[in-house]
Amino acid sequence: MDQTAPIRILLVDDQPLLRMGFRLILEGEDDLCIVGEASDGAEAVRRVRELTPDVVLMDVRMPVLDGIEATRAVTASGALAKIIILTTFDLDEYAFAGLQAGASAFLLKDVAPAELISAVRVVASGDAVVAPRVTQRLLETYVRGERPGTGGAGGPASQGHTLRPVKDPLLEDLTPRETEMLGAMAEGLSNAEIAHRYFLSEATVKTHVRRILMKLHLRDRVQAVVYAYESGLVVPSNPDY
Repeated sequence: MDQTAPIRILLVDDQPLLRMGFRLILEGEDDLCIVGEASDGAEAVRRVRELTPDVVLMDVRMPVLDGIEATRAVTASGALAKIIILTTFDLDEYAFAGLQAGASAFLLKDVAPAELISAVRVVASGDAVVAPRVTQRLLETYVRGERPGTGGAGGPASQGHTLRPVKDPLLEDLTPRETEMLGAMAEGLSNAEIAHRYFLSEATVKTHVRRILMKLHLRDRVQAVVYAYESGLVVPSNPDY
């Protein structure tokens, strides 16, 4: 993404008032630009193809095509857009399924304006995981196979989205240092925190992160976190966070 150009955003939600609210918040920033809106997942897939946004704010529960399948379709198309799932609960199985489908982050719909703006910038940069501790808690909950009750019949739980960690041979392609880095990323550490832990420069950490993503064929950092749990590199152990 051109660092001098505004971040191009697509708003996807079946509630016009929510889209209007997000638009009012985001359009007040000089570096953010709303390029379009969509009211269902099928329209979102088309709009991503037509408008090539940098970031998509994607609701999950929508008519025609839900946000999970829309996210999966956008990811499979090879589009470079980063997707932020919008959800009502922090431990929402739909948010978890969205991360598996290729979303880069998730946010609560009642997020504070400053947090929404920051999240869009962070995801567009590809540099960090939004709300890493919450993302980690979400992943650990579903790796353990728990059901908080938000994915009823026909939802993600009944569709087999719960993780069962399986060791991936691709992990063998990582150097010992890269394996350490992936583990630290899965803990939700930022580049600065990883650099401090391993006495490295942030530039060196960024190089390691890029190599990890390339070797494991991953889109971004949050996909690396999901991968760490799916592959069995990280095994959740403590149910109390």
